[in-house]
Amino acid sequence: MCQVERELVAAALAAARARGRDVADVPLAAIASAAGMSRSTLLRRLGGTRTPLDDAVRRAGIDPGGRPPARERAIAAAASLIAEQGLGATTLDAVAASADCALPTLHGLFDGRDGLLATVFDRYGPVPDLEALAAAPPDDLTDLVREVHRAIITAFAREPRVLPAIFADACSRPGGPGQAVLKGMIPRITASLAAILEPHIAAGRLRPLPFPLLVQLLLGPITTHMLLRPTLESTAGAELPSVEDITESLAAAYLRSVAS
Repeated sequence: MCQVERELVAAALAAARARGRDVADVPLAAIASAAGMSRSTLLRRLGGTRTPLDDAVRRAGIDPGGRPPARERAIAAAASLIAEQGLGATTLDAVAASADCALPTLHGLFDGRDGLLATVFDRYGPVPDLEALAAAPPDDLTDLVREVHRAIITAFAREPRVLPAIFADACSRPGGPGQAVLKGMIPRITASLAAILEPHIAAGRLRPLPFPLLVQLLLGPITTHMLLRPTLESTAGAELPSVEDITESLAAAYLRSVAS
């Protein structure tokens, strides 16, 4: 490393330490001040961009930062691993390597692998959308059923495709992590659907069937369709109806079966 590069790296690190921030998040003016020069002089030394400085910091063996936090990198890495290789391959070691963070960091952030998987499912599954719907549901029952179906469709279509991979693991490995993740979401989904459906039951718009049956009739057909749709699209002789048409048909079928 040349003398000029060492001088600028030292100034950048000093400015970062003084502010408690990554080098990439420190303004060039602050780095120039630490180096005893003007910002314009620093930019001339760097060729008009700060990229050479960040590269020099990396050559010194220090991450200049500017990346998403380790928690966000780990969630994204785990989601990609789940979608591409399945839950079995999504170990903490694999996530740490993919997210470029230390294994102890993951343990501290997520309380182990189960905590990481639960966090990933919360991000990529249907629970947040259902909870938002429960907080502000439409008044019309038909619109409400459509919105519940759309929340499930959105979760299945969300990239990376985490939800189909979790269902695949749950169906293939009884007692495995996929089933544990699904069991963990049931209380929150049940609470959301209770807030959505119970006012209509109380008003007499829905038949007072056992609540688990109402939920199964609501979620079962759309979930089954979204799980099978990729296979059906590649093997069915005729083109499948659009997802929107399927939603309309399943919502109408649900209301015919349970509406008063």
